Amino acid sequence: MNAAAHAISVHNLRKRFRTTQALDGVSLDIQPGEFFGLLGPNGAGKTTLISILAGLTRADSGSASIMGHDVVAGYRKARRALGVVPQELVYDPFFNVRETLHIQSGYFGLKHNDAWIDEIMHHLDLTPHASKNTQSLSGGMKRRLLVAQALVHKPPVIVLDEPTAGVDVDLRRSLWEFVSRLNREGHTILLTTHYLEEAEALCGRIAMLKSGRVVAADTTRNLLRLTNEHCAQLRLDRETVPLAWQKRLQRDADGCWRLNFGDYADLESLLADLRADDVRVLEMHLREPDLEDVFTDIMKRT
Repeated sequence: MNAAAHAISVHNLRKRFRTTQALDGVSLDIQPGEFFGLLGPNGAGKTTLISILAGLTRADSGSASIMGHDVVAGYRKARRALGVVPQELVYDPFFNVRETLHIQSGYFGLKHNDAWIDEIMHHLDLTPHASKNTQSLSGGMKRRLLVAQALVHKPPVIVLDEPTAGVDVDLRRSLWEFVSRLNREGHTILLTTHYLEEAEALCGRIAMLKSGRVVAADTTRNLLRLTNEHCAQLRLDRETVPLAWQKRLQRDADGCWRLNFGDYADLESLLADLRADDVRVLEMHLREPDLEDVFTDIMKRT
């Protein structure tokens, strides 16, 4: 499949900043209409990759394209096809919300864009703040404005770089409802987030970066099958456990014991030891592996 068939196509991207190899041969293909997650610890190369896609950074080697348009050779069409919500709160303090969105429309040569601007502001709960100077907005409202600016030219590809960092629950919920609707309507979404439960719930496919390299890439469902670790949360009738198990158990803040185990025979062995030591289990909850477990396991192994 050629690059023109992909919403985002990245091949063997490399980028070094002095002594730091930020990207070390990254290759990814994201299909039109996907909700794709890009995960990794701080310093993994996620923001560098997004900066290259947005034209803010030039790769040392390799290629990247948006909707078939090379980000260097076809930068005008590539920029037009992409909307980016950055991590940092960047705003112009001299304009109000509506003026900011009109100016953003002008960057892309759009006229008579008021109906779409009104719709964006409505879904992001910015309408009551339309006449407010951006400098007077709260941090959460500034984050909403960044999202609105990224969407004002109706790009087919939307990159969300930590969009819910430090925002309240209401904004998170309304943002995901709006973005999920855009995805259902055909927009491609690329999401980076440290809230792994968001990625697990929203993304059909996920790639994980570490030290500038892709260390895992698959459907979310397949990634969840990579670990055979389960978790049991136990409430016991005493404060101590058998010595042989103290290294395997972790104490929660609420006083429960947590145990990661590979199979249920392993769990049965623990329970038998507890019974032999006359320790009673007052309460037990079993939890299946989630994306955080998989992510932690992959980062350790790689």
